[in-house]
Amino acid sequence: MDFGQKLKEIRKNEGLSQEQLAEKIGVSRQAITKWETGKGLPDIENMMILAEIFKTTLDELVSQAMPQNKIRKPTYHSETIYDIDCSKHFDIHLGNAKTITICSGTDEKLHIDLASETLENIGSLFKIKLNENRNKLDVECDKKNELNKFEITDMLSVTITLPINHTKHCELEASAKELHLVNLVLERLEYDGDAENVTVVNCIGSLEFTAKTDYDITVDAIHGRLDLNQWNAASIVHIPEDSDFRLLNKGRGCSICCQKDGESCEPCDSPESENILSISGIKSELVVDLV
Repeated sequence: MDFGQKLKEIRKNEGLSQEQLAEKIGVSRQAITKWETGKGLPDIENMMILAEIFKTTLDELVSQAMPQNKIRKPTYHSETIYDIDCSKHFDIHLGNAKTITICSGTDEKLHIDLASETLENIGSLFKIKLNENRNKLDVECDKKNELNKFEITDMLSVTITLPINHTKHCELEASAKELHLVNLVLERLEYDGDAENVTVVNCIGSLEFTAKTDYDITVDAIHGRLDLNQWNAASIVHIPEDSDFRLLNKGRGCSICCQKDGESCEPCDSPESENILSISGIKSELVVDLV
């Protein structure tokens, strides 16, 4: 059952009309219709209000609408699990990796899983260091000197699972061939580093990517913000042509163009949309590829 179907079913079970639910949240009836028909998703603040109205938790409201991916277990892996008891600002430094996957989890724990098909002693080659200070948790992946960054880029995959009820803001500094954001719900994620290919699937919140290199990003939709902050770079965002979003150019000497089937087309955004795709920085280009 997707989120729209689940929301409609819960609303009816509670005996609420779309108008009544909209009034409780402080949005329009059209917004409820949009959510229930799968044409959009609430932002993180409205998700929390919905969970409160229906007397459920955020993870129960969202996770049942998330597709459960079957992930093949790696040959070798080392997992660090840390209990989280309140909302945290996560500041994570990973270094280099072949793939990095970030998602939201339904338990109250931070999971960092290091995986490899070739590094049999992965648990001794890498160490996760944690430093907690009030509402902030610093996380650093420390590697042994016997491995260079080129070997790591070919051999190491990292999966970070953030606790959905205790994550508001996450900063991640890393460099990867592939970055996957899947089933992620939070207020803000800041990714600082390189990534040759980025995929964004079923994510709610503000996502910001900062680099001096190009990005190739594929998204299923924008539910919140997607910001590119770049210097002398050209990035492409592949997005379904029926997506609801607004384009913003906040950079100096930056440009935005749209294309479909490899040919230029007129701007495809909705000026009144609450979902934003933006470019900022210096002398950078954003290509919006409609698919």
